Amino acid sequence: MLGAIAGDIIGSPYERRPIKSTDFPLFSLCSTFTDDSVMTVAVADVLLDGGDYVESFHRYFDMYPHAGYGAAFGQWALTRSREPYGSFGNGSAMRVSPVGYVFDTLDETLYEARRTAEVTHDHPEGIKGAQAVSAAIYLARNGESKDRIAEYITGVFDYNLGQPLDRIRTWYSFDVTCQGTVPVALRALMESDNWEHAVRLAVSMGGDSDTVASIAGALAEAFYGGVPDEVAENVRRILAVHGPPLLEVTDAFALAYSIH
Repeated sequence: MLGAIAGDIIGSPYERRPIKSTDFPLFSLCSTFTDDSVMTVAVADVLLDGGDYVESFHRYFDMYPHAGYGAAFGQWALTRSREPYGSFGNGSAMRVSPVGYVFDTLDETLYEARRTAEVTHDHPEGIKGAQAVSAAIYLARNGESKDRIAEYITGVFDYNLGQPLDRIRTWYSFDVTCQGTVPVALRALMESDNWEHAVRLAVSMGGDSDTVASIAGALAEAFYGGVPDEVAENVRRILAVHGPPLLEVTDAFALAYSIH
């Protein structure tokens, strides 16, 4: 879960100023958490203490109303709607990573991922994106290889993970759909050597950088067994100053599910 928040923070300066390089500072004065982190923690809060996803999303929106939400989600939260709005945006995939750590079976993981998605993103592609990310995290934390993860994701969700990032990067641009985001983040994991490399690859695609990096960071945390200490320290510093409730829930979740 810290991997998702770290990826979000690292990618945040490049969301509106995309780059096509892996050579950039991981943290700067512009680095901050966005809605990706806020909603990830909102999901974790429900998994820790129970409750309702709609109410949790509304509550965290109220705590962090200026975190950069998409227009449709912002309207949904402001009006206190309890009805989904047919979205296939990447919001369902960016917030789902805690689900991958909680359950003992893949079927339970997929079921809960659907629950986190469908309260807003009830389009089949919105549900699919959340399920694919949670499944990949579940498989990674249980020791499956990259090849096995790719085989499962391709077979079950029909995502194309065969195209190398160097080729995708030539045409890739800002894309907020699940189908335009999740395969790229998964491919960043497949081509990476370590956690930092996965996030740098994600940001270098020049798209919705904070979200692609957040998903890639979550996947890489599960696969590589954690986040580098220096990255974790910077993330904790930013959260301690600007989002103490986010840090408290993140620490509680890590303790509950033995995430290092």
